[in-house]
Amino acid sequence: MRTLLALIGVIALVAVALMYFGLINIDQTRPAMVQAPQFKADVARVSVGTEDKTVSVPTVNVEKPGNAQ
Repeated sequence: MRTLLALIGVIALVAVALMYFGLINIDQTRPAMVQAPQFKADVARVSVGTEDKTVSVPTVNVEKPGNAQ
């Protein structure tokens, strides 16, 4: 595995050196254009409103214990 990574690294360095000295020249012949994907979704309509309601809430009583030790 280490040998494979070293070999890939050496190949990358050789490619960069060849580009630097002008032995390899890569030109872009046509400009790249990224197109955004198009989506169409048929979704339901949701209407949101408010309504006043009275809600009964239970009462809670807490009794503290005396000075029990």
